[in-house]
Amino acid sequence: MGQRIHFVVDPQGWCCMGLIIFIWLYNTIFIPKVILFPHYEEGNISVVAVLCYYFCSLFCIASLFRASVADPGKLPENPKIPVTERERWELCYKCNMMRPKRSHHCSRCGHCVRRMDHHCPWINNCVGEDNHWLFLQLCFYTQILSSYTLILDFCHYYYFLPLKKENWDVFVFRHELALLRISAFMGLIILGGISRLFYTQLMGIFTDTTSIEKMSNCCEDTSRPRKPWQQTFSEVFGTHWKILWFIPFRQRQPLRVPYHFANHV
Repeated sequence: MGQRIHFVVDPQGWCCMGLIIFIWLYNTIFIPKVILFPHYEEGNISVVAVLCYYFCSLFCIASLFRASVADPGKLPENPKIPVTERERWELCYKCNMMRPKRSHHCSRCGHCVRRMDHHCPWINNCVGEDNHWLFLQLCFYTQILSSYTLILDFCHYYYFLPLKKENWDVFVFRHELALLRISAFMGLIILGGISRLFYTQLMGIFTDTTSIEKMSNCCEDTSRPRKPWQQTFSEVFGTHWKILWFIPFRQRQPLRVPYHFANHV
């Protein structure tokens, strides 16, 4: 079953996502132009370093686009509630609809989302049950790409041998220092912010609580047994195969968990 396209009309979200895409394009264009290709041509780095950079860049932008347009778990207008699960549903007083417990109403999107974690303006979408795994991949690959970029910026000046051939008539080489300083500044800002966010997301999965539940102090639910971390991660990513947790080019299938471990219908 493929994911439904979910598009949020929010100018603020468009601006935030546009900024992320600009930073990604900046580093994807200038870092190979200034560092990777010249040093590869002179034998200072191998082709593996170039391919790894583009590999991380591809996975980063793929997870960004998929997380932004994926349906986070929007509830239908007239959901069918199984008789055996009615006690696990509740009424939303904002949209006057029945929803599974642990769902939340997003005021920015205007509907309820199953197991909503938060609304992220940087992807212009909610982070819910059906796209949480893509958001985690986005955080993971953004950290790798930012770290890789910072390492290349550092090695270009303090480790690699000076370049023998440079075309000083090209704009990027005449402004090399300014371009790489901008790249390093953006890399430090993004790496610091995304690392903190990724840590809070991992802790939420380990403890089986969402960000909204933490803020509302409702995570002390003694009626819900604590799950092993493998189970909680498998439910988020939709598979027990850990290698698939890192691949954004696939479709997520909800796991069928035992009743006493079920979070929702």
